[in-house]
Amino acid sequence: MTETHYVTAKLWLWNSDKAAASWHFLTLEGEAAEAIHALALMRRLECGRRRGWGAMKVHVTIGETSWDTSIFPDKGSGGWLLPVKAAVRKAEELVAGDEMRVSVTL
Repeated sequence: MTETHYVTAKLWLWNSDKAAASWHFLTLEGEAAEAIHALALMRRLECGRRRGWGAMKVHVTIGETSWDTSIFPDKGSGGWLLPVKAAVRKAEELVAGDEMRVSVTL
């Protein structure tokens, strides 16, 4: 089964005091997040297990750029975290704080 969800979200930067890494994410919330949670539960029931950290494989499109990645459940927001890699940010000229429309296909 393939589902596509369209979400408008703001790009944000995660930093750690414990590591020199930083990551850019979009938080997928609302009806799309609820539908993804339901699909994740259905897949877990069918397969008897879940992927690491509860991740779901997705195909994402922002603007003219598409790529395959994984999204991760976010306990804080109840939504899903979508990492946005540097190549995508560069191609679409995105910076933290930009709001964008994203297509997420599971």
